[in-house]
Amino acid sequence: MFVPISDNNPLRHLPFQYVTVGLIGINVLVYVLFTSGIVVDALESTAYSFGLVPAVFNDYRTLPAEYAVIPGGLTLITYQFVHGGFLHLISNMAFLWVFGDNVEDAMGHFRFLVFYLLCGAAAALVHDFAQPQSVAPLVGASGAVSGVIAAYLMLHPHVKVWVLVLWRVPIRLKAAWVLSFWVLLQVFNILVSAEDDSVAWWAHIGGLAAGAVLVLVMRRRGVPLFDRGLVTARPPSGR
Repeated sequence: MFVPISDNNPLRHLPFQYVTVGLIGINVLVYVLFTSGIVVDALESTAYSFGLVPAVFNDYRTLPAEYAVIPGGLTLITYQFVHGGFLHLISNMAFLWVFGDNVEDAMGHFRFLVFYLLCGAAAALVHDFAQPQSVAPLVGASGAVSGVIAAYLMLHPHVKVWVLVLWRVPIRLKAAWVLSFWVLLQVFNILVSAEDDSVAWWAHIGGLAAGAVLVLVMRRRGVPLFDRGLVTARPPSGR
């Protein structure tokens, strides 16, 4: 529906968003090396080896020996760095690029990294609970990015964001409108999507819920919610 381009929201505590850029770099590198077909064509093996397969995670099924390369619990983390296609990758990274820096700024580098991975893990667990016997591997950063979206919405709802609607039309709107619409879209898709839908909508909801809770305790001391620190100067009154 839309992709964010930029926001007018400078960093206040950090000189640079190293973790956000690092996460984007790792996701792009994994895609180029393993799932894009540019270097090797290993999408299926990478998805099953490092994605989260609910039926395997819940011990209903077992992976073939050539795919069982890491303990099942680690897939709560590794699935977040595997993407099935270019659009899947670029849409997730666009949201992370625009919104991740300010959430990282509000938390600090290390806490933001922990926050991001916890949101992704929570997203996977909610997806697993919703579809416990699914044999389709869950891959992608959207669960973790959903947590970033929830945190940004709670931190900076009044910041203006440029988005591309239908990948073509640039519009500048408040983050509250843009991100609230995105949240409602996830809920709507849960209500109307088929069980075999290729998009893990429940993972998005899990990431959103985790992000909304974790930002309350993981932001820096003194960092306000809902742009409460945003002060608009009043024009001097005439006499």
